[in-house]
Amino acid sequence: MRATIVFDVNETLLDLSALDPLFAEHFGNTAARRVWFGQVLQSALVATILDDYQDFGVIAAAALEMVAARSGVALNETVRREILGDMRALPAHPEALDALERLKDAGCRLATLTNTPPSMVESQLERSGLKDQFDAILSVDAVRMFKPARAVYDMAARELGEEPSALWLVAAHNWDTSGALSAGWNAAFVQRPGMLLGLLDKTPQIIGSDLGAVADQLLSRLAGHEEAGTDDPGER
Repeated sequence: MRATIVFDVNETLLDLSALDPLFAEHFGNTAARRVWFGQVLQSALVATILDDYQDFGVIAAAALEMVAARSGVALNETVRREILGDMRALPAHPEALDALERLKDAGCRLATLTNTPPSMVESQLERSGLKDQFDAILSVDAVRMFKPARAVYDMAARELGEEPSALWLVAAHNWDTSGALSAGWNAAFVQRPGMLLGLLDKTPQIIGSDLGAVADQLLSRLAGHEEAGTDDPGER
């Protein structure tokens, strides 16, 4: 097995912009979708700090109500179910499947590590056509804390039977790559439009504009280590 590569799911593998038409219809603009997901992440972080874990779906629903209230929008139950239900059927980013297949064909073991609960992520990956690419599907639900808490990455390393320094985390969120690096992992940042690394963030070993670019760099790096006869993926 050449390397174990662990992927975040929402926004990294799956395209949340598929929800934009619903937010445009019910909120009058697509920016509300980004505000909503930002509130979801903030609420998850608060829950972790306060040791008051809630299912990610529950947090997503509560965040939707907050954004609706701020926007002066009254959502009925049908609309709530439509928006939250469509989270289970997000499409993969166009380059995702090819990137995963290339890594898999090169002998890499692939896994997910997501804030989403197990039943929901299973549905997401099945519907997006990505599930068969993964050897393990891991969720923060196992430790009842959200990323970027250290306990999440430590749990994943144990479940995968790997030392943190042998693992790669691929994510489109700066807080996720910083969390992985702080836990001793290697990290690759997917710098999609609007996704940025902050001045105070830890710097990932790999930065790519999409999953295809990240896969190219991972494969090149792993090939270089193979030729050099080393099993240290991060050259720490």
